Parts: sequence; C-alpha cells; structure tokens
Amino acid sequence: MRIREFQQRIDEMYSDTDRARGAAKTFLWLTEEFGELASAIAGDDQKNKEEEFADVFAWLCSIANVEGVDIESAVIEKYVDRRPEGHK
Repeated sequence: MRIREFQQRIDEMYSDTDRARGAAKTFLWLTEEFGELASAIAGDDQKNKEEEFADVFAWLCSIANVEGVDIESAVIEKYVDRRPEGHK
C-alpha cells in the first residue's frame, strides 16, 4: 500500500468527523498521540511502539486530509533525491 492509498483510506473512514472537528482540534489529537508514542519509546514493549507509530501516522494523515495536503507528494517533493537543509 502506498502512502496516498493509506491517506485515502483514512479519509474514507474519518473525513466527516475530522472535518467537523477542524484542523486545530484534530491537531490536538495528533499531539496526544505523540505523547503516547513518547511513552512507548521509553518502554520495552515493541508491539506498543508499533501501534503508537501507526496511530501517529494515521492522525497525521487525518490532519493532512483536513488541510488538503497529499503527504506522499509532499514527501517526494521535499525528500526524494535530495537532503533538505535543517535535517541533520
């Protein structure tokens, strides 16, 4: 599955709720997931880490959908075939 396909699936499943909630509140959900990921990284449970990485990615796709951003295209444009400044 490509990133675009996953993002579309998230849009099909959650777009009504995400758009009704709006970008700012959807971003708050994403930040909560970052906290859960941080806790998972601090621990030793590999399955929990995998689940929390998946949650962060899914919420990132949700907010990208609300904002009309195609993550796959954005990543390709910025990172493929070059190393952007500031990413060390």
